[in-house]
Amino acid sequence: MMRGWGIRVVTYLGAVLLAMFILAPLAWVFLSSVLPEASILSFPPDWFQYGFMDANYKYIFTGEIPRGAIATATLRTMISQEVRLVPRTILNSFIVASVVMLINCLIGSLAAYAFARLRFAGKTPVFFFITLSRLIPTVALAIPYYLIVQRSGLIDTYWALIIIYSVLTLPFTLLILTLYFRGIPEEIEEAAQLDGCSPFQTLVRVTIPLALPSLIGTGLFAFMLSYSEFLFGLLITQSIKTRTLPVILAAVSWNPDVTWGLTSASITIGLIPTLLLVVPVWRYMVKGLVAGGVY
Repeated sequence: MMRGWGIRVVTYLGAVLLAMFILAPLAWVFLSSVLPEASILSFPPDWFQYGFMDANYKYIFTGEIPRGAIATATLRTMISQEVRLVPRTILNSFIVASVVMLINCLIGSLAAYAFARLRFAGKTPVFFFITLSRLIPTVALAIPYYLIVQRSGLIDTYWALIIIYSVLTLPFTLLILTLYFRGIPEEIEEAAQLDGCSPFQTLVRVTIPLALPSLIGTGLFAFMLSYSEFLFGLLITQSIKTRTLPVILAAVSWNPDVTWGLTSASITIGLIPTLLLVVPVWRYMVKGLVAGGVY
């Protein structure tokens, strides 16, 4: 009895410490985005002495310079023009990541069904080649991919990023969905075929609905990987029309004079699309990824 109580206490304590480790930086970033610079840097901490402000967000969306960045007859360098680009780069990242997610759901489900149910020459070697190819370090692929994109005339385009991100995320989607499809009893699909469904109709009407948790989970995982990818976003894009959010956030962080408030506001805004997309279906996503990895 006492032993079980002790294990429960340790478990809850570990969960609380883990939650604090994950959520505390996010809470600090949000507070830094709405607090004056003097409050952020005060020691001992006195965060709420001057109240809250929305000047950092106003500057990002409207260009209205925060009063703290203005000295007598002089505009100090405590602002960064890069933060004004954050809304556009969020749109760029969201478009690219959404298309990659759709590609993963469409092509990944078709390919996974083929590997799970069909018989063809070389199926096992091809499956292992595709899935194990993701173990190659991304840095090792940077120069070859850049040369391919350059020769194809796709530099500074959405399509270059979409193709690269799809190649990088599809092996994971293929692995999870293949394992999940194999865990679905074949008798269910055979019954659908006896009712007159073709293999494609069986996939669309029976198998995919049963595999929806894994499909959503892998799709959202592909979205998050694409949304946060930095290396190829830096190499492939050259202008604001295709620059992604991680690249602009890196440019903001490289500016030694930009305020903590503007940097934190940029990060907070960048988190909104992923939170709006992931949080409502988080349980669905985790259930799908875990179920896909069990079979």
